[in-house]
Amino acid sequence: MDSQELSSAHLIRGPSPPGPPSGACPGSRTPGGRKKQGWSCSLIVASLVGALGSSFLYGYNLSVVNAPTPYIKAFYNETWERRHGHPIDADTLTLLWSVTVSIFAIGGLVGTLLMKLIGKFLGRKYTLLVNNGFAISAALLMACSLPAGALEMLIVGRFIMGVDGGIALSALPMYLSEISPKEIRGSLGQVTAIFICIGVFTGQLLGLPELLGKESSWPYLFGVIAIPALVQLVSLPFLPESPRYLLFEKHDQAGAEKAFRTFLGKEDVSRELEEVLTEGRVQRHIQLVSVLQLLRTPSARWQLITVVVTMGCYQLCGLNAIWFYTNSIFGKAGIPPEKIPYITLSTGGIETAAAIVSGLVIERLGRRPLLIGGFGLMTLFFGILTVTLTLQDHAPWVPYLSIVCILAIIASFCSGPGGIPFILTGEFFQQSQRPAAFIVAGTVNWLSNFMVGLLFPFIQSSQHLHAEKCYPDLL
Repeated sequence: MDSQELSSAHLIRGPSPPGPPSGACPGSRTPGGRKKQGWSCSLIVASLVGALGSSFLYGYNLSVVNAPTPYIKAFYNETWERRHGHPIDADTLTLLWSVTVSIFAIGGLVGTLLMKLIGKFLGRKYTLLVNNGFAISAALLMACSLPAGALEMLIVGRFIMGVDGGIALSALPMYLSEISPKEIRGSLGQVTAIFICIGVFTGQLLGLPELLGKESSWPYLFGVIAIPALVQLVSLPFLPESPRYLLFEKHDQAGAEKAFRTFLGKEDVSRELEEVLTEGRVQRHIQLVSVLQLLRTPSARWQLITVVVTMGCYQLCGLNAIWFYTNSIFGKAGIPPEKIPYITLSTGGIETAAAIVSGLVIERLGRRPLLIGGFGLMTLFFGILTVTLTLQDHAPWVPYLSIVCILAIIASFCSGPGGIPFILTGEFFQQSQRPAAFIVAGTVNWLSNFMVGLLFPFIQSSQHLHAEKCYPDLL
C-alpha cells in the first residue's frame, strides 16, 4: 500500500462534531451521530458536476455519430460533388468517415499529453473549467458545419472534442480520487464510468428519428454538447480545489483544511490534515516524475503493467466499435432498419444500469473480481455472438439472439471493465507519480480507441466482400 493509501486510511473515522458542518447533507448522520460512509453534499455535487462536463461528454461523443451517419455521408458527398464536379467514390467516403470517427481519439491523445502541463499550473478543478472552452468551441464548429457547407469543420470539431475528452479523462479521475475518503473511493470513482454510459445513452436517445436524428436537425446533435460544458462552467467554481493538490503543490495549508471540511462534511479535519502532512514530509524532496522516470521505476513496474493491460483491454475488447457503429452492426446482423434505433437505445440503458450496479457493489466485491468476471463473461458472450452471426440466415430468431448477446456483452463490460481502469490509475500511484501514470494510461487508451475507430469499417467491409465471394447464395 503506498503512502497515498495510508494517508487516506482513516478518512471519515474521526469524531463527529456537535453541529452540521458546511457541506454536509441534512440527514447524513445516523441517530447515534455516526456519519454515513463519508458522503457529503459537496462531495456528491462535485462528482456529478465534474462528470457531467467531462466523462458524460466523452460518452456522448462515442455514440452521437452513430444515428446521423447516412446524413453526414450524404453531406460529405454533396460537398465533394460541389467542389470537384463529381460524386465521391465509395473508398474515399469510407476513409473520410473513418477519419471523422477516429480523429476524436487523436485529439484525446493530444489532450492527455497536455494534461500534465496544464494540470501542474491550474490544478484539477481549474483544468476541468478551462477544458470547457474546448467543448464549447467544438460544439459550435460541428453544429455550423452543415450551414457553412464545410465538412472540415465537422472533422476539426471532432478533433477538438477529443482534446477535451483526453484532458477530462485524466483530470476528473484524479480530482475524484483526491477529494474522496478511501471507504467510498471506488464508488465515487465509478461516477466516471456511470456518466460515460449516461452520455452514450443520451447520444442514442437524441439520435432517434422522432428527436434530432433527422436530416434537417443532425447538426443540433453536436450543438447540444455545449450545454453540459456550460453547466459545469457555472457550477464548479463554487466547489473547492483538491486538498491534496493545495497541500502538495501549492503549499496552501489553510485552503486544504477548508477543502477537507467541505468535502468530508465535518469541522474537525485535524487527523486527515496531519495524515496528509505526514505524507508530504515523506515526499518533501520528491518532485513530480516524468513519464520516462516512471517507466524506469522498478517499484512501479507491476502497477504500470496492470494499468496498461487493463486500459488496452478497455478499448480493444470491441465495445467502442459497438458504440461507434451500432446501427451498422445491427443492420449487418439482419435487424429490420426501422427497429434498429430503438434496439440501439436499449444498449445504452443496459450499460447505464450495469455501471450503477457496479458502483454500488465495488467496495464489497473489490476491483479484481469485477474485472476478471466482466472480461470472462465478455469472452463467453463474444463466442456465442460469433456463432449467431455465422448462422443468422438459418432461422428468423437468430438475429434476435445476436441482440441478446450484444446486450450481455455490454452489461458485462460496464459491470467492471468499463470503469475500474480509471480507478486503478488513481489508486496505484503516489502523488508525485500520478500525472505521469495518467499520461501512460491515456496514451494507451486513445491509441487503442483510434485503431478501433479507423480500422473497424474497413474490417467490416472486407468481411462482407469475403462473404459475397464465399457464400454468394446466402447474401
